[in-house]
Amino acid sequence: MKGQSLAASVILIASAVLFSLGVYKKISGSGVSSSLAEVIAVIPKGTASMWWEVVRQGAVKAGEEYGYEIAWVGPEQETDREKQIQVVEDAIVKQSAAIVLGPNDGQALVRPVENIVAKGIPCVIIDSGVDTDVYDAFAATDNIAGGASAARRMGAALNGEGRVLVTQFVQNSSSTENRARGFRETLESEFPNIVIVSEQYTLGTVEDARQKTVDMLTRFPNVDGLFAVNHTSSVGAFKAIESQGLAGKLTYIGFDSDPILVQGIENGSVEALIVQNPFEIGYRGVVLAARILSGDTPDKNNPVPSMIADASNIAELKVEYPSALGL
Repeated sequence: MKGQSLAASVILIASAVLFSLGVYKKISGSGVSSSLAEVIAVIPKGTASMWWEVVRQGAVKAGEEYGYEIAWVGPEQETDREKQIQVVEDAIVKQSAAIVLGPNDGQALVRPVENIVAKGIPCVIIDSGVDTDVYDAFAATDNIAGGASAARRMGAALNGEGRVLVTQFVQNSSSTENRARGFRETLESEFPNIVIVSEQYTLGTVEDARQKTVDMLTRFPNVDGLFAVNHTSSVGAFKAIESQGLAGKLTYIGFDSDPILVQGIENGSVEALIVQNPFEIGYRGVVLAARILSGDTPDKNNPVPSMIADASNIAELKVEYPSALGL
């Protein structure tokens, strides 16, 4: 009995020392065993795409630097709203220290985000917005500005006149709809002689984007340009252009990158890509969560700049930002 009391005392003293050193908080560094780390849940729109894998890498890097374990869990497909809602609910039940969320539906994820905040869990939104402002911070590409950049590039390439198509993503995806909005509004205000003759939403896969783009190209055979709003729609739309023998014959601008699109820039069949920095988005989301957990109050909005990749700088970008290009 005396031995047990002595052991208990030692454990209590050790626990007090560890607590006083901030080990349980794990915000002071990443050298402490991960078994003692608090967990930041990072919930992507989907886990199947290469783009989100790069986001994961950025999140893990920030977790290592700030001493948090990263739980990376999400739906496989970006269209699976029900699965993402379930993952958020699980993260709440597991009492995650913070939740970093890339909502795959700005409306459907309102209630889950409100539930996160109601439980007192810091909530950082990344990549795509949600139709509530109760979250703590937001880190994403300035998507309206990115769409506007695509419109200006299209306007210059077409000398201010022409007919264009837009391959959209799934409905209610705030980030991609803002890109289309920036593209549309900039054409209307700065290039009134360029007309969008058709916009088509897709089911969120490369194959569906390919098929929907083929359908538009069949219905509108004399278009001059095409803009696609994210990785899957850009790859699918490019494959559609190639299958119809139009590569290099119409002006194609995509959003996000992929090896096949980089090759398209190099061979002249892609005019330009609006390139995000997915590593920085994942990294910054976790950094913001860690700062909140440390008692800091970061800015609500934290824009991550995008870049234009084209024939003039693609070789340089391949060296300096390979992850942003999906390489």
